[in-house]
Amino acid sequence: MTTSSNLLFVSSSLFNGQSKSREIAGEYISGWRRANPSGRVIERALSPENIPHLSGATLAALGKAADARTDDEAKAVAFADSLIEEAEAADTIVLAAPMYNFAIPTTLKAWIDHIARAGRTFRYTAQGPEGLLKGKKVVVVVSRGGFYTTGNAAAASMNHQEPYLRTVLAFLGLTDVTFIEVEGQAIGPDVAAKGLEAARAAALSLVALPVAA
Repeated sequence: MTTSSNLLFVSSSLFNGQSKSREIAGEYISGWRRANPSGRVIERALSPENIPHLSGATLAALGKAADARTDDEAKAVAFADSLIEEAEAADTIVLAAPMYNFAIPTTLKAWIDHIARAGRTFRYTAQGPEGLLKGKKVVVVVSRGGFYTTGNAAAASMNHQEPYLRTVLAFLGLTDVTFIEVEGQAIGPDVAAKGLEAARAAALSLVALPVAA
């Protein structure tokens, strides 16, 4: 049974309850809850209304002393700080990340831009950059209309979703990363159902459930 006690769930689909990435992430989280009955789940459901893109004004505010910030600057910094604190407190991070135009949603990119902060979640050293969000497990559920796995070389070359996430997560110190792929969702009902079922099985296999007495 996993010993994690805090899970952060970040979803980024435009389709809310119809989201396949969210559905499969929910399967994993349900299993995690059963294995961690006293665990805590924090959810960030990202949308254009609640996660602004990182702005020059926010970057400038981050560089100011706290007592030199305007009220708006203080609010922007406090919001970014709250996102970082959620990531720092989590033992497990679950990302639900659909593929939009061969990459991740802009809301998820905005979340990453807010938590990637020099001196807090990464730092530069004489040996190169060092990620500071270490020792956490990350599960990324990626959903796609087609098939972009390595078995399809032409389509795999258009996949800027998984390679980017692996790179930026590793940069932040998150190297224990497992991807669950929900593919073929736009090809047809039968193919979509098979892809969803395979992803569901993969999600549940990641959670070691306690054996009933």
